[in-house]
Amino acid sequence: MLRSVSRLLFAALAVCCLVFPSYAAGFPQAPVRIVVPFPPGGSNDVIARIVAQKLGALWGQSVIVENHAGAGGNVGAQYVVRSAANGYTLLLAAPGPLAVNQTLYQHLPFAPEKDFAPVALIASVPIVLTVNPKVKATTVAQLIALAKAEPGKLNFGSSGNGSTNHLTGELFKSMAGINIVHVPYRGAAPAMNDLIAGQIQILFDNMPAVQPQVQAGTIRALAVTTKTRAKVLPNVPTMIEAGVPGFEASSWFGLVAPAKTPPAVLKVLDESVAKILKDPDTIKRFAQLGADPGTVTGAAFGAFLKSEATKWGKVVKLAGAKVD
Repeated sequence: MLRSVSRLLFAALAVCCLVFPSYAAGFPQAPVRIVVPFPPGGSNDVIARIVAQKLGALWGQSVIVENHAGAGGNVGAQYVVRSAANGYTLLLAAPGPLAVNQTLYQHLPFAPEKDFAPVALIASVPIVLTVNPKVKATTVAQLIALAKAEPGKLNFGSSGNGSTNHLTGELFKSMAGINIVHVPYRGAAPAMNDLIAGQIQILFDNMPAVQPQVQAGTIRALAVTTKTRAKVLPNVPTMIEAGVPGFEASSWFGLVAPAKTPPAVLKVLDESVAKILKDPDTIKRFAQLGADPGTVTGAAFGAFLKSEATKWGKVVKLAGAKVD
């Protein structure tokens, strides 16, 4: 009888090991999902797919990118918060859901600092001020003059309420003293499509999405928002050079896990991501997009997130932006 019970317990344990992958050094033992809280085609999605490919090759395991868009990244973030805290569902997101939305949204269904465990800063990218080629402005100064001559008539798009691209546009409005109307989209790709089609006149977007369109001539780049010029668009001035003193902004992408993910799994994730970000091919592919690989993981990335929440929170309050 005792032997039979032992056999049953052993069988049950074996089944559990199959259903619930191990947290130990063998992680991962099943496919890993990286959730992108925006539609396919944007910078966040492009970066996530590079990371997924590299981690998959390193682990010898499938790493799948899933897009769960909506509410400025909140839909995808909440999806991950509600997932099992075992390392098999991760979030790779821009500042919106990780650092901005807690100030922008009056009723956020999660608390970034409490509900996520920081894994790593993946990449940082310049934001670019672009216009449809039919806009009669080839410089930032000309665009400001045009906006002042026709207040409220020019529209600027973004990848969504609370995105760094949205807040960069709000910062531009404030610092330039102009009235341009924000048009939020559910991701960068549809916003870019409407810029090319002329449905909006202005778009602040991240370098990976902007560069191919600028080179193809379908949009015009007026300035980058970083302190120095971007290597991939060396002829495009900075906002400071273009006549807006003190203007600086950039976007980034970070990887997080649900808060109660076991430390042993987080350690594997931290070390694995650090390894792929030092890989020459990753560095090359990021450089082609105008992105710089991240250099902080774990607790250091957590500190970075806190500082970014403070920084962008001030911009939200300056702009007076709120979402119900």
